[in-house]
Amino acid sequence: MNPTLAALVDRPELGLIVRAGAEHLDRPVPWVHTSELADPTAFLEGGELLLTTGLWVRSGAAAYIERLHAAGVAGLGFGTGLTYAAVPATVVKAAAAVGLPLIEVPRQVPFIAISKAVAKAVAAEEYAAVTRAYQAQRALTSAAVRPNGVRGLTQQLGRRLDAWAVVLDPRGQVQAGESPVLSQLRKELPRLTAGPASLTFELDGAEIAVQTLGVGARIRGYLAVGRGSRLTRADQQVLTTAASLLTVSFERSQVVEAATHRLRGGLLRLLLAGETELVAEIAADLWGALPAAPVRVVLASGPSRHRQAAVDRAEDTDAFHAPYGDSLLLVVGTEPELPGLHVGVSDPAEYGGLDRALRQAQRALAAAQRADLPVVRFAELADDGVLTLVDPEVAGVFADRLLAPLVEHDATGRGELIASLRAWLAHNGQWDPAAAALGVHRHTLRHRLAKVGQLLGRDLDSADTRAELWLALRLKD
Repeated sequence: MNPTLAALVDRPELGLIVRAGAEHLDRPVPWVHTSELADPTAFLEGGELLLTTGLWVRSGAAAYIERLHAAGVAGLGFGTGLTYAAVPATVVKAAAAVGLPLIEVPRQVPFIAISKAVAKAVAAEEYAAVTRAYQAQRALTSAAVRPNGVRGLTQQLGRRLDAWAVVLDPRGQVQAGESPVLSQLRKELPRLTAGPASLTFELDGAEIAVQTLGVGARIRGYLAVGRGSRLTRADQQVLTTAASLLTVSFERSQVVEAATHRLRGGLLRLLLAGETELVAEIAADLWGALPAAPVRVVLASGPSRHRQAAVDRAEDTDAFHAPYGDSLLLVVGTEPELPGLHVGVSDPAEYGGLDRALRQAQRALAAAQRADLPVVRFAELADDGVLTLVDPEVAGVFADRLLAPLVEHDATGRGELIASLRAWLAHNGQWDPAAAALGVHRHTLRHRLAKVGQLLGRDLDSADTRAELWLALRLKD
């Protein structure tokens, strides 16, 4: 940032005196120019502090000041003690009328001193900006190579630029950082899909800069920063450095993640094959010891974001995890909490029985998915009986078809075949207890069961038939 007029006025060695336009002393001064021309605007770019001794005053002070104001000069420095002993009143009046800062430069202060002061301040600011950019780049690089590098780098970038910073995945989901204008920001991302690698725009009074992350045409994510003031050239360099580091991190993590995925899958196959010692040795070198036996096999199925969250939690424990088809498999000592997923949990097992525990977890997971339950444990599944192992839709069709003739018969009011069959089966085919439970004579019950056999075309003395009818009645209940 360039020095301001106020900073020059505040330097006691220059002895500058403000004669007009004091309310605009916050204007930056990128350069100083000296001219005695009646119209120097052809040689100005705007933003300069113009120094003069006033040889042009007699040609018209008001018109001169108007031209300078239109040219966009930062201010006018009027040297006294040479052409004029004091700043002419006509010049002060004209400068005050347009709000142009007018600064008196005493005779003892050479114009070159002001030029040097500005030049040194500009050079010092540029050096400071380069130094800040260099320090920021070092800090970003250091953050990028640490654990949770993306998060640390994003936080560091926000601090260095005094801005909010956020990293988004290709779908616009937040990976690190935060933004107060996230929903509006996501609407701008399609402009970068097939267009430029960077984009700058204004939103809610802030300047937003977005850069794509990735090599070539494939976008791995987006880096966005925003603040109330414009990013300087040095700030842009820092942002570019951050984007480059994130791109390297994303590309590297994709390769490492794919390799780790395959490695864990291979180790799981070795575990199931009984190569526990080999897997334990490899896992200890890479991630830590396997959980102590007895262990449980946990299978989790559901949205990828919840499975990834489960992986993140498993990384902080001694659990072994690996992909298993579309599910996540964990070998754990203590059953974990896995919100947002369907989970099947095996009985405790030694490592030599891991394949059996996996089959238990598969059955428990299937039951959890059928019943839409968050967790089903194999032990609970076994305790609940054989009905929990049956697909409810298929079972419902089976029960309805098998019992349909009895339901139709009972609907006519000619008997209670369903109730009679249920009581007879519940009493293990014993006539007297079943008849007593129904409150009918045993001959009546025999007659009803004969009708059941006739309607169904089944032999009720067959154990298979009795089992099917018992299952159908339980499912119908």
